[in-house]
Amino acid sequence: MTQQDATPPARDAERTRRELLDVATEVFAQDGFAGARVDEIARRTRTTKRMIYYYFGSKDGLYSAVLERAYLGIREAEQRLDVGDLAPQEAMRRLAALTFDHHVAHEAFIRLVAIENIHRGEFVKRLDSVRTASAPARDLVAEILARGEAAGVFRGDVDALDVHMLISAFCVFQVANKHTFGHLFDVDLAAPDRLDRSRRVLGDVVVGWLAAR
Repeated sequence: MTQQDATPPARDAERTRRELLDVATEVFAQDGFAGARVDEIARRTRTTKRMIYYYFGSKDGLYSAVLERAYLGIREAEQRLDVGDLAPQEAMRRLAALTFDHHVAHEAFIRLVAIENIHRGEFVKRLDSVRTASAPARDLVAEILARGEAAGVFRGDVDALDVHMLISAFCVFQVANKHTFGHLFDVDLAAPDRLDRSRRVLGDVVVGWLAAR
């Protein structure tokens, strides 16, 4: 067998890597880094530990790849958002809504972030790509804030990072606490009407806070 024969076609390799990341995301989000077993990921993907290590090198490498993809997912969604022609208030609402919907649709992302914070950011600190990709997110908020201030509709004493943190905090709470909060207050936070309400509330809170005084 030649080296060319031993190397999987690029398309197959890409699909295999994607499938491994999909399952690994579920396993790490469910069991944490320490509790996750590569054997389980291999079983669920009908492959072998050797194949997983071929693609990712180690369990650490696999977890880092999962974490990187999770973070880059929201960053890529933000970059696809085109709000340049919208009024500043609507642009901020659109950004808040996009962030909200992404968090709701990617619960594993919330769990992975929580797990990574338990590990004091040990793995994410090694991922320069994640930090680099985060800068445009702040820049987008800053651009909308600047337009709003110039138009006289936003106050000028708010930092873009404060806005980003406020939006993220609301979205994380919505997903991370839906079971406990829902039980304590007898509300289904995942119900469509409740999601619509929460999305509107987030936009109102952010734009209301930014309103010029």
